[in-house]
Amino acid sequence: MTALTDRPAGTTVPRTRRPTLVVGIAVVALLAAGVLSIMVGAALLSPAQVWAGLTGTGVDQSVAIVQDLRVPRTLLGALVGIALGVAGALMQGHTRNPLADPGLLGVSAGAGFLLVVAIQFLGISSLYGTVWFGFAGAGLASVLVFGLASLGGSRAGGPTPVTLALAGVAVSELLIAITSALVLRDTSSLDAYRFWSAGALDDKDSLASLQIAPFVLAGLVLAAINAPGLNVLALGEDNARGLGHHVGRARALGIAAITLLAGSAVAVAGPISFVGLVAPHIARFFTGPDHRWLLPVAGLGGATLVLVADVVGRLVVRPGELQVGIVLAVVGAPFFIALVRRRKLARL
Repeated sequence: MTALTDRPAGTTVPRTRRPTLVVGIAVVALLAAGVLSIMVGAALLSPAQVWAGLTGTGVDQSVAIVQDLRVPRTLLGALVGIALGVAGALMQGHTRNPLADPGLLGVSAGAGFLLVVAIQFLGISSLYGTVWFGFAGAGLASVLVFGLASLGGSRAGGPTPVTLALAGVAVSELLIAITSALVLRDTSSLDAYRFWSAGALDDKDSLASLQIAPFVLAGLVLAAINAPGLNVLALGEDNARGLGHHVGRARALGIAAITLLAGSAVAVAGPISFVGLVAPHIARFFTGPDHRWLLPVAGLGGATLVLVADVVGRLVVRPGELQVGIVLAVVGAPFFIALVRRRKLARL
């Protein structure tokens, strides 16, 4: 039994001594990563050029680069990172599995499946059209996983962490297999799916952030509402019921938040790995297990990770670019292995 479930009923989850300081440092790190994202690219811009571009007082080329290309891309990267970081923290909390990430609910597999269906059978190829199918696929997959897990869960508390994980793996593997069979039949679907599955922020519509912002905002609101209940669930389901909490309702609220957050991020940027897995571990190291502080720090940390990885991808193969998902997979995997080998970070 983990350290969280060892506590007797009625105790409170400990919090860091200076949570506001941690949040402040995370905000500063995100702002620094955002400035770096605007400065670095095929054309390197100085801080003065960035400021001139933001205010519209620079030359036409720098204004166009800053306002039309890099600011929308930076905003999209920050939004995707926040969504994945918070969704990962929620997923690890609800499953009590330190290796869980948003993809465990079938979000990525569902989004990829309906995206391929939209391209192959409906002839939709624009980002504006496919993003909605990706989001719908992520939502339907999550509902299916939650339903299957509920069939095997307890009547009083709904799906359990074990049944959620098992149902998620089963649905994900099934959808991945069907998607693979579909893309092998059609070259255009294969090309689109291959680029989407790499996880990228480039070549996105400048209004992509506005497309997913309402869903991310709704997911963040649900996550904030779910945070106190998740702290109680960390004490154990029996203790949570004894304290008068409805476990099934808390699980449903968390699943809804994860679906909105991860579904919107995956639909527009692809299944970017590592962020939802490691950002919560980094945040937990500084905030402790209190989800009221863990969730915002995980979101800010996730956004910083995505932006830094995107900058690295622009530098390593200049003047070309390496997709952010590839950078995070290559750099993040060894880093995550080092993290989970540490006892304090490997346990929830």
